Amino acid sequence: MKKLIISFLFIVLVAGCNQKSIKHNKDLEESIFTIVDDENNSEISVGALTDFKWDQAFLFEPYTPDEQMEKELGVEFEDPSNLRSRDDIYLLVFLHGGEVVQYAEIDRQGADFSIGGVEFLTPEQDVIEISRD
Repeated sequence: MKKLIISFLFIVLVAGCNQKSIKHNKDLEESIFTIVDDENNSEISVGALTDFKWDQAFLFEPYTPDEQMEKELGVEFEDPSNLRSRDDIYLLVFLHGGEVVQYAEIDRQGADFSIGGVEFLTPEQDVIEISRD
């Protein structure tokens, strides 16, 4: 019985170590909130606000289903924000080397956001456009 318990705990430990940790970047959320709050601003330069490595960033609008996010990202992704049921945020998901590394929830604050018709942002093309009603 003791060997069974030890084996079970080992399996749980190994499985837990294999889980990728995806950082919820609340500092980035606060920075974006401040920019959007100032109605004189019409865009957000994401690269100027990030201090981590990323090569792609995807902006998902409210009500986007998990399946669509995974298809666009090209990797498995379990949405931590439940975006498929929300209309109060956009979700900004960052990839580096083909893996999701961070995400930020962008509070709408009465605005809508767009990345100008491109599929995703890059460090070189990093502008999110803000449009207000």
